[in-house]
Amino acid sequence: MKNNKSMIMKNTSQLHPNNSVFGVSGSPRVNGNSDAILKQILIGVSQENVPFEYQNLTKIQFQGCIGCEQCRNDKICTGIIDGMSIVYNNIITSKGLILVSPTHNYNITSWMKAFIDRMYCFYNFTNDIPRQWSSQLSNQNRKLVLAAICEQESNEDMGFTLEAMKKPLQALGYEVVDEISVYKIFAKAKVKEDHSAMEQARLAGVRLAKAVNHS
Repeated sequence: MKNNKSMIMKNTSQLHPNNSVFGVSGSPRVNGNSDAILKQILIGVSQENVPFEYQNLTKIQFQGCIGCEQCRNDKICTGIIDGMSIVYNNIITSKGLILVSPTHNYNITSWMKAFIDRMYCFYNFTNDIPRQWSSQLSNQNRKLVLAAICEQESNEDMGFTLEAMKKPLQALGYEVVDEISVYKIFAKAKVKEDHSAMEQARLAGVRLAKAVNHS
């Protein structure tokens, strides 16, 4: 585990993202609707010859932020060394990011929330109260695509799902290229039959790849 920590800290000190994309699914249902949308977005990314990697968060062992504040000095999360420690490298080195989550109780899933909370380590804070802050990831032309899938049929039913991903990532310095809202889908992978949603996802991937290449 010590070697992982050293590798992460070295990469974090050189925050120069390349023209690649990292996709993240926060769904506990592997190969379900969120994963299908993510993979369709990545098809659009690949059509523009942009390299990518992706991760379903339930396939790695990690936990939420514990508020130890060690990252204030280390500029990366060193208070917990777990599966997220490796994922940091994907975040740091990829100029494009995709976040996809189903709606759980009007919000993102607990896995996606934990993932976003663990990105707290990329903030720089001053020592005054209230503290001023900046982001290590800002001014690097980082681009973002968001997608949310909801069983119900309205924005009200989807609740805060998109906002819960968008607001913190914008604060970290990401520019939103596209947002996708999919409604009235529940059965596993049923979204593949929604040709409109799948085409919207593919086109979002194309736009993300073009934004990454031209930034």
